Amino acid sequence: MDSNANHSDLRLITVDPGHFHAALLQKQQLPGVASEANVYAPLGPDLLAHLDRVSRFNARTENPTNWKLRVYAGEDFLEKMIAEVPGNVAVFSGRNAKKLDLIEAAVDAGLHVLADKPLILERAQHPKLRGVLETARRRNLVVADAMTQRFEITCQLVRLLVNDPAIFGERVAGSPEDPAVRMESIHYLIKRVAGVPNLRPLWFFDTTEQGEGLTDVGTHLVDQVQWILMPDRELNLAADVSVLQATRWPTVLTVDQLRQVTGLPLDNPAQPQALDYFCNNSVRYTLGGVHISLDIRWDVEPPAGVPDTEYILFRGSRARIEIRQEKEVNWRPEVHALPATPADRAALRQALENRIAALQSTFEGLAIHECGEGFRLDIPARYRIGHEAHFSRLANAFLETVRDPATEPAWEHSYLLAKYFVTTEGVAFARREL
Repeated sequence: MDSNANHSDLRLITVDPGHFHAALLQKQQLPGVASEANVYAPLGPDLLAHLDRVSRFNARTENPTNWKLRVYAGEDFLEKMIAEVPGNVAVFSGRNAKKLDLIEAAVDAGLHVLADKPLILERAQHPKLRGVLETARRRNLVVADAMTQRFEITCQLVRLLVNDPAIFGERVAGSPEDPAVRMESIHYLIKRVAGVPNLRPLWFFDTTEQGEGLTDVGTHLVDQVQWILMPDRELNLAADVSVLQATRWPTVLTVDQLRQVTGLPLDNPAQPQALDYFCNNSVRYTLGGVHISLDIRWDVEPPAGVPDTEYILFRGSRARIEIRQEKEVNWRPEVHALPATPADRAALRQALENRIAALQSTFEGLAIHECGEGFRLDIPARYRIGHEAHFSRLANAFLETVRDPATEPAWEHSYLLAKYFVTTEGVAFARREL
């Protein structure tokens, strides 16, 4: 045991890592977390990839880490972990179908849990999720999913603007045909780094394991709606949330495209020559009476130079608040505030100037820029920190809550339950519509 471990109150246990987020937690040495950490997983490529990532963090020349991994590799990894319980924080990132079973076992063993999204894929798992959260609360344990978008500067600013009545005005209810909140997300299956496809495991294309678009990446969108529209408010699932409509459709991949994205030969002549990958969803629902539209899409490969993109819109009585990604600004997300009518423009500008002035102590250098039909926030580059830095901030916030579980907001569990109701009910609704 190293000296850091002797003076640390927290120890990590990584369970069956199948996604790089499990290793990303250990990209930096975490204050108050023992350098000696444990990994329990079946022997296979997912485990080897995780160990390689942590090893590279230790071996880098700039800011190397000092993780000492104690690894158990075997099919009985969960039973072994429960028998030993060599830490107090369990980390889950990867295969999703049985993730809730693993989380339940960890909570029953007295462990705090940080899990990558999603926690569940199917509507039938929702009551069990509620039970796990109730057990965690009784035992003073923290269970959280990694909602990194809460640490993205553009999302933080939208939250502030939407909840400033002088800027946003009253919330607009909208309608199913004209929702007051819209979010659109486009991801790509084949992504290239230095001209080489970034490989995905074959199980990624099994929606019973990875989830459909709404139950997977759509989790972030549903969380953003709640976090922005109903900040710090405990949600009542029966009274506040209603799923109205949902659809699903496949992205078709040829065998050659699957070879590119998995790196596997896939040369079995009996294998189908195309895969209908049901990764696309559209859902319409209400939250607190506000109509919301979410569209999640996975295309095969992006046009040259185009990244994954999102569009976000919140419509109030005085202004529309948007996040756009456009080619003219190199696809960088930008926050726009647009007056509800031309007559509201001057008042909106004054309200924005007042709010920006009040935010200088938090976001020094933030400014507004007049453009076209409205205004764009000029965000200093130092606040655009990127996904890995978002994850680091999330990890530190989670660990602070673990050290004092009483500081966990009362509304977090209701957010989890509402979020996973929308994602799983939406997919269930869409399957009935086919």
